[in-house]
Amino acid sequence: MPTVLVLDAPAPAPPPRLGSLTGRARVLHADAETLADRLPEADVLLVWDFLSHAARRAWPGTGPRPAWVHTASAGVDHLMCPELAASDAVVTNARGIFDQPIAEYVAALVLALAKDLPRTLDLQRERTWRHRESRRVAGTRACVVGSGPIGRAVVRTLKALGVAAVLVGRTARTGVYGPDDLERLLARADWVVCAAPLTDDTRGMFDERRFGVMQPSACFINVGRGQLVVEDDLAAALSKRWIAGAALDVFEREPLPADSPLWTAPGLIVSPHMSGDTVGWRDELGAQFVSLFGQWEAGRPLTNVVDKERGYVPGH
Repeated sequence: MPTVLVLDAPAPAPPPRLGSLTGRARVLHADAETLADRLPEADVLLVWDFLSHAARRAWPGTGPRPAWVHTASAGVDHLMCPELAASDAVVTNARGIFDQPIAEYVAALVLALAKDLPRTLDLQRERTWRHRESRRVAGTRACVVGSGPIGRAVVRTLKALGVAAVLVGRTARTGVYGPDDLERLLARADWVVCAAPLTDDTRGMFDERRFGVMQPSACFINVGRGQLVVEDDLAAALSKRWIAGAALDVFEREPLPADSPLWTAPGLIVSPHMSGDTVGWRDELGAQFVSLFGQWEAGRPLTNVVDKERGYVPGH
């Protein structure tokens, strides 16, 4: 009977529901402190704590290693290390779970920024009646960076609002612009949405130069990874009014420290890495893993297999 080792998330997050694996697998649990000791026992590692770097730290140790690693997240940067990348272990991710929820969240942020909802709520708390004009969303342009399923869902959802949205990916292909087109598209966009994976090529890609290319009326939204953005450069761009506003759901350090200047950056909406987390999302993640386990158990090829060098599941 194979052994599944679960890297649990800290309380109060519940463990995955793996009752359907009873009689099919021995399920063990570990936390960040015990993972390294228990890893040699595992045939499968389920990284349920997708914010933890414990797997990346534990993998280079001695002893056998799991043949399959699954992370309950879209990104794999928190667990990938050179030793895992070079190993024969198959890595899968939660591709497909977060696409539409994140796209809806992006659409909500676009509408909130266009309609100046943060200021409306501030004025309500102040009991101040102040009429303003807001921006029309239909007819505006969006540049979505990251051509995976999340980026594609964002494009579809924004188009439903009447936004002319284009997609930028790692390589140019039908319906997707390449990196060489990025700055030209940024210069024309009213909304710039970052939904890219974190790789060596994308780390810090939104910096002073890229914010300087954008229109003064443009707004920037990041639902990818915090390290894709040079946060000091974004704060400076907002303070200097190089861009009109921004919304961040991911940050270089999480939780965002209380003394971070981002909390008070003008025109910035801060949310705590929640764009993909809708009611029932953990049950969906658990069910997805059980489905993948069935494939693995039967010796069938796994879906959602990550290219360990690229750091994401290649498109088709």
